[in-house]
Amino acid sequence: MPFIPPHGGYEKLLSFQKARIVYDGTVHFCSRFVDRRDRTKDQMIQAARSGKQNILEGSQASGTSKEMEIKLTNVARASLEELLEDYRDFLRVRNLTEWPKEHAYTQRLRALNRRPDANYETFRRGIEHPDPAIAANVLIGLIKVTTYFLDRQLRHLEAAFEAEGGLRERMTRARLARRGN
Repeated sequence: MPFIPPHGGYEKLLSFQKARIVYDGTVHFCSRFVDRRDRTKDQMIQAARSGKQNILEGSQASGTSKEMEIKLTNVARASLEELLEDYRDFLRVRNLTEWPKEHAYTQRLRALNRRPDANYETFRRGIEHPDPAIAANVLIGLIKVTTYFLDRQLRHLEAAFEAEGGLRERMTRARLARRGN
């Protein structure tokens, strides 16, 4: 068995799929509701991009560095948390409210997120809604789901590292196995 395991496959990760929707939705949201001269626009788009891209980069790095995979996945998580706060700021400074868990639209969003084939089209009506409160809340919900998946992914990565070790340990095992033959 090679010591560099299969890696990549980020497009199959639910965290990446949701992060891609968050990125696309944030670009659309910012183009409509955030002044182009406002630094927040660029920061929101970059935070959304960082969330998505760090999942991709961590997945690609996983073959040779579990430590890097964990770090990059955590960076993705932190970037999306920053973006979440930007959306909350957007709502707060405009005297708009964030939907509570019990809100009917929150429940609908949860149901849509459970669909195995959910993509941007699944959420388009909410993301592209003319009411900025609805669009922001839909994106907040999507960010929360994405960070939930990232939290689960981080726990899984931690457990896998504890069980299997990193590249150096796999290299040592492979070398000892070859010497044993």
